[in-house]
Amino acid sequence: MKCPVCDELMIVLELDQIEIDYCTSCDGVWLDGGELELLLEEASEKEKVLSSFRADESFEEKKIRCPICFKKMEKVSVGKEMKILLDRCKNNHGLWFNKGELYEVVKLGSLDEENKILALLREIFKYKLSGGS
Repeated sequence: MKCPVCDELMIVLELDQIEIDYCTSCDGVWLDGGELELLLEEASEKEKVLSSFRADESFEEKKIRCPICFKKMEKVSVGKEMKILLDRCKNNHGLWFNKGELYEVVKLGSLDEENKILALLREIFKYKLSGGS
């Protein structure tokens, strides 16, 4: 699968038995439809996070195309206090997370910093989350 942002081929990583597509060029992550729900399975605030997804046209960020159906995706904001802007396929093929956004969304869903998925994300992307390159 090609990255919807930089058009590079993405690699597949396994995150707690869920395959995610990762772009080594821009550090973006593609989750197929339903995979975020699986990643948030142990999150105490799962429903709160999922119900906070809102279509948001107020941002001027360029719309990108779904890597599956190639249609322009909609911008959605997540969270109430700290809004995170994601790209969601209108045909429910999946979600695109720019660098660090997947970690932030999973973190919104967990009251526990030692959440298994957060720990895996820190381990896989440790040098990227700290702002280093």
